[in-house]
Amino acid sequence: MHAQEADRSSAAELSELVISIGQRLLAAQANTAISVILEILHDLREFFGVDHTCLRYTDHTIRASLMVAESPVRDIVPDPDPMACVYFEGADEVFAQTEHSVVPFAVRPGDGSAKRYQEQVREVARLAWGEEAVAALTGASVLATPLVVGPRPVGFVSLTKFGDMVFTADELEAMNAIASMLTQLKSRIEAEESLIYSTLHDDLTNLSNRRALIGHLEERLQAGPGTVAFFLDVDRLKTINDFLGHDAGDRFIRVIAKRLKDHSEPRDMIARLGGDEFIVVPAQAMSFEIASKQAERLRRLVSARVSIGAEPVSRTVSIGVTVAEPGDTASDILRRADQAMLAAKAAGGNEVAMFTDEMRKLHALRDDVEFHLGSAIQNDALTLHYQPEVDLRSGRILGVEALVRWQHPSRGLLLPESFVGTAESANLAGALNRWVVRRAAEQWVLWRDAGIIDDDFGMRVNVSPVQLVSVNFVDDVATIVHDVGIDPKALCIEITEHVLVQDLDRARVTLEALKHLGLQTAIDDFGTGYSSFTHLKQLEVDQLKIDKSFIQKLGRSPDDLAIVTSIVDLAESFDMSVVAEGVETQIGLETLLSVGCTRAQGRLLAPPTPAEEVTRVLEKRVIGPSPS
Repeated sequence: MHAQEADRSSAAELSELVISIGQRLLAAQANTAISVILEILHDLREFFGVDHTCLRYTDHTIRASLMVAESPVRDIVPDPDPMACVYFEGADEVFAQTEHSVVPFAVRPGDGSAKRYQEQVREVARLAWGEEAVAALTGASVLATPLVVGPRPVGFVSLTKFGDMVFTADELEAMNAIASMLTQLKSRIEAEESLIYSTLHDDLTNLSNRRALIGHLEERLQAGPGTVAFFLDVDRLKTINDFLGHDAGDRFIRVIAKRLKDHSEPRDMIARLGGDEFIVVPAQAMSFEIASKQAERLRRLVSARVSIGAEPVSRTVSIGVTVAEPGDTASDILRRADQAMLAAKAAGGNEVAMFTDEMRKLHALRDDVEFHLGSAIQNDALTLHYQPEVDLRSGRILGVEALVRWQHPSRGLLLPESFVGTAESANLAGALNRWVVRRAAEQWVLWRDAGIIDDDFGMRVNVSPVQLVSVNFVDDVATIVHDVGIDPKALCIEITEHVLVQDLDRARVTLEALKHLGLQTAIDDFGTGYSSFTHLKQLEVDQLKIDKSFIQKLGRSPDDLAIVTSIVDLAESFDMSVVAEGVETQIGLETLLSVGCTRAQGRLLAPPTPAEEVTRVLEKRVIGPSPS
């Protein structure tokens, strides 16, 4: 140390400096770290009487030194700033040494090993203070104290003096302590940032997650109208997982994520909700029409082929789109985009669906049903209408089909298609089916006890596909038959054909169990799923009900006539009876008789009506127009 600097800093003052800096660094958080570091660099500059201090971090991946903060902050910073990122390859002697040095090192004017560094110092001085200052400048002194983690440096804090300066051992020790505390701050902030990052990003793709998406949407909604959300759901990803393995499925998802990111604007929000679901929120506000075109572009982008190892793979995508409305929350937008996506899925996939007012009404109804159907079942707020099944030759009523209705307090009379699907998705199908079977059986007993019907009069009940394959279904029916006292052979359980096609083994077991109870069974909507034709021989079925779509065009459609004729012949060959549904025209009735189908139901004969009205019809024993 020079004699004139002998009392520059005492041990007590150095200790006080280190303690003060330590207290501030300990209190610093990720969002306050830079301002605290700037204060500390300023204090170091003042305390040591140097001209410049800075903190830099080392990025060993790209082999570069990155500026974190400096004091004083330069008034004139060129663009690009050559000091912002200094690559070690080709760097001057001081920067080159910081890449690997784990101990402090100093450079003084006249050091032959730092000529390039001194030349650069003179150039900085010339830019800052002019040629005269450079002429008087002999060089610079610098102390670089590394920030060390494990075996290698992760940065350094430097003190630079224009002119000659020597640092004492106590000062070096103090700077080592300060560098160590700066290292701890760096590690702590990186851990905090890593934790924050992990809470806001998807592990598999590094895209934003739902939490980050919600925050982004809330900010966007504050900014003004025109926010658009695209909900993407990859179609049939399970096929890749099943055929190539889950690792292949993960690789596929990562490729799609990168593709979405690479083809978006920097400020666009791309998020993965999990599984095969992505959300895209463009930074640019969009109209309904522009959003529709953008959705088509996204659909083509995702559907392009992906190479997974040696396998070229492609999947289509279903996309739902919604445009923000006044008063929307982030949850509102995501819910509507999801609903639109489900509509695209329901259309067969590989489609774009824009959220519409019709969807809004439909989902409002579904929400209403889900919230209130359970209590409607418990409180007996449902009702049954009955549609007669008629012998077309004589008009004699052979039985009735029980059809559930809901007299909704605000929506009026709801037909099954308005609430049965929601009942299945809301786990209410079991309760609904038990209610229908029990009330239908009770009505049959009332009619029998009143002498209105005979024991062979049929009561048909169509059960939910979800309930049919449930483990308790047969036991529930057996309990109802026992409790109510209906003749088992009078009760016919109708099963929609697509259930047989989807789960033949379970359906076979259920049908056999129902037959064991003495019940009748029928396949409803027969002819809409042709694959069940080949399985009839294996099934315990008493009756086929021809779907109304084939009946309504009889007399005009040769194709439908051929199908109906085939079904009648098929039923006869398996010793099954056959019933035509949806008879609405006289020519349809006569055509059915001509091909040997003698049992039918439909509005031409009698519409579904409440029990009291059907009772009056049953008392007459016959119904419907006679064939001409």
